[in-house]
Amino acid sequence: QVQLVESGGGLVQAGGSLKLSCAASGRSFNTYAMGWFRQAPGKEREFVAAINWSGGSTNYADSVKGRFTISKDNARNTVYLQMDSLKPEDTAVYSCAHKYYAGGDNSRAYEYNYWGQGTRVTVSS
Repeated sequence: QVQLVESGGGLVQAGGSLKLSCAASGRSFNTYAMGWFRQAPGKEREFVAAINWSGGSTNYADSVKGRFTISKDNARNTVYLQMDSLKPEDTAVYSCAHKYYAGGDNSRAYEYNYWGQGTRVTVSS
């Protein structure tokens, strides 16, 4: 069992920044990757970013490339999402996810085994 706790959401004006954190606890030592997904009101959940736990390679959704940065702290079992140049369309509940096994490109929700409760991000225009 892995527990994931997100923090750092809030209300920000367009053009502003926020940094989300996701701390993993429990049986997280076999982490293959961790990812961030988001779900806006009335929309499907969508991939935001992911990072491989050992090598550190990353991938991003096209909609956030150049604005968001995913990073990790292996010692703290924590993954971060730095979000800059925020837009109103970034408004959503952001959830982190934990993936045990290799396979896929880390961008599909079904690749992940555990999910956090989510943290709300609201970007005002």
